[in-house]
Amino acid sequence: MTASSSQTGSSQAGRGDIGRDDLVRWLGDYLQLGAYPDPSLNGLQIQGAERVRRIAASVDTSLQTLQAAAESGADLLLVHHGLFWGKPLAITGPHYERVRTAIGAGLNLYAAHIPLDAHPEVGNNAMIARALSLTDLQPFGDWQGHKIGVAGRLPRELGLQDFADRIQKLTGEICLVHGGGSPNVHRVGVTSGSGAGAIAEAAALGLDTLLTGEPEHKHFHDSFEYGVNVIFAGHYETEVFGVRALAAKIEDEFGIPWQFLNFPTGL
Repeated sequence: MTASSSQTGSSQAGRGDIGRDDLVRWLGDYLQLGAYPDPSLNGLQIQGAERVRRIAASVDTSLQTLQAAAESGADLLLVHHGLFWGKPLAITGPHYERVRTAIGAGLNLYAAHIPLDAHPEVGNNAMIARALSLTDLQPFGDWQGHKIGVAGRLPRELGLQDFADRIQKLTGEICLVHGGGSPNVHRVGVTSGSGAGAIAEAAALGLDTLLTGEPEHKHFHDSFEYGVNVIFAGHYETEVFGVRALAAKIEDEFGIPWQFLNFPTGL
């Protein structure tokens, strides 16, 4: 697979820089990393260069993304899905190659998972809600006792297919539509990634439509039995928003240029 690498930040390389540890502290405070239970090891997962002058951002951590980040001259790779998920892994095989690539390039790896889904300013769900111009926003999408999604109203009611077409234009992904509810869309809940479990919560709030990433077999019938439409727009494509917004925030704060590395999975 060839990376589609799009420069979406400043092109003025070297315009700013910050100490790695200072940036890590700022990110921890800004993202409130300790506020959410999370299987991801959020924060700095691999230590690299002491100064950060350029950032690469990507949804996933793979050998491809690490290599592309190193080739781009980045000092830090900012990701949503990191390398470590709640249990120790032997540094062997592909995992070894990923770690070796990062260390060999002096590349810092920083992961923000649930905190980046939930963040009210740069989070995946907040950014999608903003792109859809949702109003009357309220917390939505339970994650172990925390609301990490958002629900709101469209400025005007849309037909279900028109709404799906709008989502497709936003993400570039062909949507899977489960039309279990109203033929029109007005009140929408947003939970990026694996959010199909929020269908019952959407029904309880009186939402007519849930927008999420990927379908799960165990939740297939929920859309029709709870009477809620579900738009599945892709796990990857609903989670590009947060890392891009966070990288742009860092540029605004510290003048550090950034680049988004696009490796879509189709899932």
